Amino acid sequence: MLIAVVLLLQNANAQTVSGKVVSFVIQAKTLQNKGGENPNRKVSVYLPPNYDAGNKRFPVIYYLHGFMGTDSISANMKMILDRGVTQQKIRPFILVIASQYTVYEGSFYSNSSLTGNWSDFTAKELVEYVDKNFRTIASRDSRGIGGHSMGGYGAIKIGMLFPDVFSSVYALSPGLLAFVKEFGPNSDSYKELSKIKTQEELKKTYYPKVLVAVARAWSPNPSKPPFYCDLPFNYKGDSLIIDNAVVEKWNQNMPVHMVDAYAGNLRKLKAIKLDWGRNDASRFPVQCGMFSQKLENLGIEHFAEEYIFNEYLNFCTN
Repeated sequence: MLIAVVLLLQNANAQTVSGKVVSFVIQAKTLQNKGGENPNRKVSVYLPPNYDAGNKRFPVIYYLHGFMGTDSISANMKMILDRGVTQQKIRPFILVIASQYTVYEGSFYSNSSLTGNWSDFTAKELVEYVDKNFRTIASRDSRGIGGHSMGGYGAIKIGMLFPDVFSSVYALSPGLLAFVKEFGPNSDSYKELSKIKTQEELKKTYYPKVLVAVARAWSPNPSKPPFYCDLPFNYKGDSLIIDNAVVEKWNQNMPVHMVDAYAGNLRKLKAIKLDWGRNDASRFPVQCGMFSQKLENLGIEHFAEEYIFNEYLNFCTN
């Protein structure tokens, strides 16, 4: 992010050769579902300057957007990429962003018997389509995956599951690595959700809406309207009720608890990095620290960085 700000400020008068953004829709076989999700997914691709000038092939970065995000590549994002390539701050590459915005505003990049196989879509069908239709270097050594928040979670998880597809993982403020803070049993999130009975009510919230999106991915229940999912923590009046079977399903999808089972896959990756803001929402420093410590305990090489998040940095990114 800081590099991006510097690129915007320095050499403002330097001539910049423009890349281009192309968008299309994939009719995804992996996303056929019974949960009312649209399997036709919009994808946007940034092609670096001079892409059309020759036959050169390029490495690819798959960027996973956050909760409530889409495939959008903004004009500012394109400008930063153009300047970075033109000024040789970064090497030319292809950037791919696929929309995983769902009925409840996020797929959590997970395979679900209700909403479709979003992990498989990202790592298999999307990669296959991009390699077939663009001049990529079709090798895991030239293919990286990254993302922010929900997308940071997705990058870590998909990197764990598909180390033969992606060689490098970069997660920015990854979410839901473990049950902590706003998504832990002692938060108000589950109690707030217990009082919500309709989709219209749910859409006015944030944390309860995230929980439903996660539950539809990790613990779907087609026999349980209105949201068709089970929750690990429920309330009867003011009493907390724990569903241990659902807790286990969620743990199987949370990277802190997945590390032991996928340590071998993580060791296949050429690079793993995550970073987060110390003063961001309270869950990020806790869960990111837990994940980094787990990797360290198993001797899995990675980079983990905590930076000071403040209003100036927040302004720069928005």
